[in-house]
Amino acid sequence: MFRIILFFFAAIILFSGCGSNENNITISGAFALYPLAVKWRKEYKKLHPAIRIDIVAGGAGKGMADALSENMDLGMVSRDINLEEKKKGAYEIAVTKDAVLPTCNANNPAIKTILQKGLTKEDFQNIYLTSKYKTWGDVLKNGDKDPVLVYTRADAAGAPESWAKYLGKKQEDLLGIGIFGDPGIAEAVKKDIFSIGFNNLTYVFDQHTKKTYPGIKVLPIDINSNGQIDPDENFYENFDSLKANIINGKYPSPPARPLYFVSHGKPKDKNVKGFLKWVLTDGQKYVEEAGFIKLSDEILKEQLKKIE
Repeated sequence: MFRIILFFFAAIILFSGCGSNENNITISGAFALYPLAVKWRKEYKKLHPAIRIDIVAGGAGKGMADALSENMDLGMVSRDINLEEKKKGAYEIAVTKDAVLPTCNANNPAIKTILQKGLTKEDFQNIYLTSKYKTWGDVLKNGDKDPVLVYTRADAAGAPESWAKYLGKKQEDLLGIGIFGDPGIAEAVKKDIFSIGFNNLTYVFDQHTKKTYPGIKVLPIDINSNGQIDPDENFYENFDSLKANIINGKYPSPPARPLYFVSHGKPKDKNVKGFLKWVLTDGQKYVEEAGFIKLSDEILKEQLKKIE
């Protein structure tokens, strides 16, 4: 009788475990997409409480690897999907848009000059690719001897890949002190007054105030390379102004770019497909609330067709 009872309870545990696995959706990857994915999970659970969605941030490289190996149902990827990955079965669904922003410490002694002059693409190349600029005097051409403390990402991720692409190179070409993750590089920039780094939108702007987080400033890009930030280049004061100029294309792309959910082949699981369809339709109303940029209706319709 004891053995029968033991078998009975073991069977209950086994079958209940199988049932919960069938209702699981697992997601990993880009820090850039993580805050929005968490928001989507919260809202989707209200409609589908039986479905469990597990989300882990770890960089776009991890997201892609987990998706291709099928360790996760979906990978969050914040960069373009390359041909080699597509040959291995990477199937991408664009779900929102984000941008990588160059940043500096808000308490840099030369902050007024930095915000007035900005940096050109060539200036960033001389910092991140050649180390030609070693001091803020080199950057601002004013003889300042304070060092430029350069931070980059230590993990394979979409933000450094997109930033490097803007500069004409790849992530492995970027110089600087390697820091893991978006939160890590943001904190490093806030702590060092002579620092320079880059971050995705949600790690720079507070979505409650629409202003940059204390201690960090967006380092404006001198797009026309005339040695100053002109009025039509001065759109970094608040999130809404920057968002408008990402949408209209004034802010360069890259480093602005779409963010993706990636699966190994076209999604077949009904729960995964249901979640993706919701993300591309009703879920879009949470995109701007979470600090991201909504894709055009045309692009969203194209993405929906890819999972039907």
